[in-house]
Amino acid sequence: MDYRQSFSVSAVGMSIERARVDVAALNLANANTAQSADGNGFRPMRVVARSLMAPTAFSTLMNESLATGQGVNAAPQFSMEPINASPRLVYEPGHPMANEKGFVAYPGVDTATETVTMMSAMRAYEANVAALNTSKTMALKALDIGGGN
Repeated sequence: MDYRQSFSVSAVGMSIERARVDVAALNLANANTAQSADGNGFRPMRVVARSLMAPTAFSTLMNESLATGQGVNAAPQFSMEPINASPRLVYEPGHPMANEKGFVAYPGVDTATETVTMMSAMRAYEANVAALNTSKTMALKALDIGGGN
């Protein structure tokens, strides 16, 4: 088995989870940024991961991988896309960016959702690090066993 494939799976997972943490932090940092009266300003973002493979049964993937002797290369790609969330209106008549009714538009960031997203992404990142370390340990043990002649 090629141990580099397990390394690359963990690396892809870590890069996606890091992007999720970065986007959640960006959304939280801009949650209280006032938008101009015409609605221009910060738009909340999200990370969307897409698989490059068609959905296939796990057993089919395993059989193909064993038959060819090569792993399955299915690294997902991800992108950061804006969310179409309606702005949050707060009544602040003295604010310089208030509209004619006295409301200021802030980005439609749900702080609770962003906090949960950040926490789950951090846990998933930690799980990928643990999987990478386990693969590394197994590869080193295999080298120790094979090099003991």
